[in-house]
Amino acid sequence: MSIYTCTLNLAIDLFIETDTMEPFTVNRTKDDDIQANGKGVNVSLILKMLGVATTALGFRAGFTGNYIEDYLHEKAISTDFIEVPGMTRINVFTQVNQTQEEYKLVNQGPEIPMEKVQAFLEQIKGLQAGDHLCISGSLPRGVEPKILVEISRICHERDVHLIIDSSYQEVMDCLPYQPFLLKPNEEELESWFGQVIDTEEAYLFYGQQLLEAGAQNVLLSLGGEGAIFFTQNKIIRGNSPKGKVVNTACAGDTLLGTFLAGYLTDQPLEDTLRKSLAAGSSTAFRKGLTDFSDVDELSKEIEIKEERVKTWGIIN
Repeated sequence: MSIYTCTLNLAIDLFIETDTMEPFTVNRTKDDDIQANGKGVNVSLILKMLGVATTALGFRAGFTGNYIEDYLHEKAISTDFIEVPGMTRINVFTQVNQTQEEYKLVNQGPEIPMEKVQAFLEQIKGLQAGDHLCISGSLPRGVEPKILVEISRICHERDVHLIIDSSYQEVMDCLPYQPFLLKPNEEELESWFGQVIDTEEAYLFYGQQLLEAGAQNVLLSLGGEGAIFFTQNKIIRGNSPKGKVVNTACAGDTLLGTFLAGYLTDQPLEDTLRKSLAAGSSTAFRKGLTDFSDVDELSKEIEIKEERVKTWGIIN
């Protein structure tokens, strides 16, 4: 069994901390940090820290793409990127201390030629039965969201376990191909179903709707409210620990990567969800990814409870 992460729109993330942010003037920063990023890259980095080897897939462009590949190799993470013209994007996240605001500037990324898209699909067709593929994040220009459906079909035909962490509506069209795991947040859940979903009952109802439509498992992340994990015969819920949020950009990736590490190594579900929530919060409380140094302490604040399955009325 091999594990692959896929980031079709790689990124370098620049994190900036500043006391104030004023228009039409030079704003001096207090601190900054640069990181190889992209949601699948983050999942690979987290899995590596937890002793799970992966190969990172995606499109790499220019010196910024080279930086990401070099960084992953330094971390002993294998890559099999497809080189494309242009430059891998740089995103900017700015924390303003005075107003406690966070600004996120996310760029489009390079435009992917059709022949490179086909090369990527051929790459997916080469995966073996029993492999796991985690596809995460946004798509670059030149790649249509319907590619998610094609990837789902290929994985279903080849018995590859597909994990999807993406916001596109086309994710719903992937469900007949029974993806192994979906990881939506509450905003994505609302978008997919076209409903306001803001109650405990609604979270549980619509999470189960994803299962009934074909998903094998669902990990619903709820930010500061924690997360809910759904299987066909079990639902467990956990809260998030309290702390000062510095960086929300990578918390969900940390949650997913930590959860996959526990799931793939047959750890108890309750322990896996608790550690995942603690790790996600640890990332949210710092500028970059967690180093897991505070995860045991944060875990003490998390209570895991089991919910009853399929007892919810229809939500209008």
